Amino acid sequence: MRAIRGLWRWRGNPLCRTSDLAEAWVALTALLLMLSVAPLIGALMGGAAHGALQRSVREQHESRHRVTATVIRALERSPLSVDPEGASGEDLRRRVLAGWTGPDGSRHEAPALVGIDDPAGGDRFAIWTDARGREVARPLDPATATTHAVLAGFGTAVAAAALLEAARRTVVWRMVRRRYARLEQEWERAGPDWGRTGAGS
Repeated sequence: MRAIRGLWRWRGNPLCRTSDLAEAWVALTALLLMLSVAPLIGALMGGAAHGALQRSVREQHESRHRVTATVIRALERSPLSVDPEGASGEDLRRRVLAGWTGPDGSRHEAPALVGIDDPAGGDRFAIWTDARGREVARPLDPATATTHAVLAGFGTAVAAAALLEAARRTVVWRMVRRRYARLEQEWERAGPDWGRTGAGS
């Protein structure tokens, strides 16, 4: 809006310099690009990220398998045993030695984190494994992937707008420097006698 006001203010003004109009046009151009190009870039980036993340979701759901593990025995409680995907850092989990059978029929035993308050031998819980039965992280769900894509698109749009604003400021800064340089040249041409009564007579 300031760019539009600037152009309107200088319209027909006898004090308007060419540099004033140029600065106002640069500001208006940057504003229009921020309102049109930045959202377009954000939408394109968000769409690309969404497609890649949804492919990753499908691949993870195809390659990861949910199996039932059995608690063999509880291990020592650790304050660092926190669920990284929990809603809060206070979602403490218990560390146990667990056994399970992989999708390929192989038998596995390894420490695991469970969301059971007081795990005992024989308790069952679900874990995710790869095709060979090795424990892996839970696959990404489509809603989370969509959220990440939206954030990526929004972040890209904001970054593009910031780059346009930085470019506008750089152009205006160079124009102001050129204007001051011309003003200095004019002062030098006027000479040290400028303003004295009878100077040059």
